[in-house]
Amino acid sequence: MTDYPRTTPSALVRAADRFGELTAVSDNDTVLTFAQLHERVRTFAGALVARGLQPGERVAVWVPNTHHWIVSALGIHYAGGVVVPINTRYTGAEAAEIVDRVNAAALVVVGEFLGADRLAQLRAADTTFSVGTVIRIPLGDSDAPDDSVIDFDAFLAMATPDLCAEVDRRARAVSPDDVADILFTSGTTGKSKGVLTAHRQTMGAAIAWAECAEIVAHDNYLIINPFFHSFGYKAGILVCLLAGATIVPMAVFDVPKVMTKIHDEQISVLPGAPTIYQSILDHPNRSDYNLGSLRVAVTGAAPVPVALVERMQKELEFEAVLTAYGQTEAVVATMCRSGDDPETISSSSGRAVPGMEIRLGEQDELLLRGPDVMLGYLDDPEATAKTIDADGWLHTGDVATIDDRGYVDITDRLKDMYISGGFNVYPAEVEQTLARITGLAESAVIGVPDERMGEVGRAVVVKLPGAEIAEADVLEFCRDRLAKFKIPKDVRFVDALPRNPSGKVLKNVLREEIS
Repeated sequence: MTDYPRTTPSALVRAADRFGELTAVSDNDTVLTFAQLHERVRTFAGALVARGLQPGERVAVWVPNTHHWIVSALGIHYAGGVVVPINTRYTGAEAAEIVDRVNAAALVVVGEFLGADRLAQLRAADTTFSVGTVIRIPLGDSDAPDDSVIDFDAFLAMATPDLCAEVDRRARAVSPDDVADILFTSGTTGKSKGVLTAHRQTMGAAIAWAECAEIVAHDNYLIINPFFHSFGYKAGILVCLLAGATIVPMAVFDVPKVMTKIHDEQISVLPGAPTIYQSILDHPNRSDYNLGSLRVAVTGAAPVPVALVERMQKELEFEAVLTAYGQTEAVVATMCRSGDDPETISSSSGRAVPGMEIRLGEQDELLLRGPDVMLGYLDDPEATAKTIDADGWLHTGDVATIDDRGYVDITDRLKDMYISGGFNVYPAEVEQTLARITGLAESAVIGVPDERMGEVGRAVVVKLPGAEIAEADVLEFCRDRLAKFKIPKDVRFVDALPRNPSGKVLKNVLREEIS
């Protein structure tokens, strides 16, 4: 691993040198070789410098999976900046909070997408919104002219040869210890936390993934996992940059379109949540598509039945089906290897990746230590100290077992977090939203099994005496304030929540009684 680059700018330069004429990105009508991607990134970085971006300043990116996200993120790094991805499922209020908290110097935002204008939502949520540079990615013809924003192509045109030479100097000056990105993950207190990661840690995660999954040049890597998430960004884009594989982005998940992409693009690597593979296997028209190019699957974020692993190997002909475990705070901690059997893949999350240490702490909590553990939480030294102890161990909040081979099995959660469709949902955040509903006395949110999503939310609520509130009222209130994956699927009304002697809600009792 010693010859791998430790910053994303050096990884991009290396890729352009080693894989220059191979295809780096295949995004519908936009196809870029690694050499062309390097030039496009230099141009974007030069335009950022033209707009006054200084090294270390933060740029928020609120864009779905397209080549624009790739160019923007790598361009921010190339100019010495810090990438702040924003979840495309967030509401305007949620996005505005992140932009404000990081004091973003610039914002890259999609135009109208899936019937919504993200920038309009952000402005409506934050009337004081003010970012020096707003770059819009126009994905349709319905984007209205706006003098306060710069469309992507017009922005690129701001770069000059002198500015591009300047960003080459900046790129070389980026240190492995410089902050590369701030990814936000909701906290159990209800307030989102910004995870600070250095370039060496971001690249370390990509290196571990690329080696364990055995990604090679000429692989075609379909990235359905969102770029704003580590799964799509660090275990996707950056892995391809290291290995010389082609990035094939998908902005919206649709099973027939996934199968079409696999067929047309000869996709060989397909990571994702188990529901993706189950949906393909169960689709009635699967036989209409040639899926024989598939080689490697990497999954996780939900239980993976042995039967699913076996069907993936037999019916989809994957040579390797791997599971992995990590958190935003330590992206790739454990991972299976290509020779593991279906039972191991199903019942574990693999063993520690090179450089990572694992052990069990109190209450069998899984602890992680290694060079790729985050730097800490943004502006929150107290939460950082609670999560990373004095000896450098990251406390994951997950209960686990470790067998004599070193393979980890996540058996429970110390935290109440549940996973819906591959996304972490923290009940405290949802409960804080429910607390604003007039007429509700209290609430508790739990995760319940769901065949398609893995788990979904169930809100158990207590009404104030005389209050007239229906399930539809609660769900409608949530739709205006929470990302779709955080909204409970249903609501149950009870007279009182079960509590222990200290007054804490007994969510284990709720899971047993509220079915």
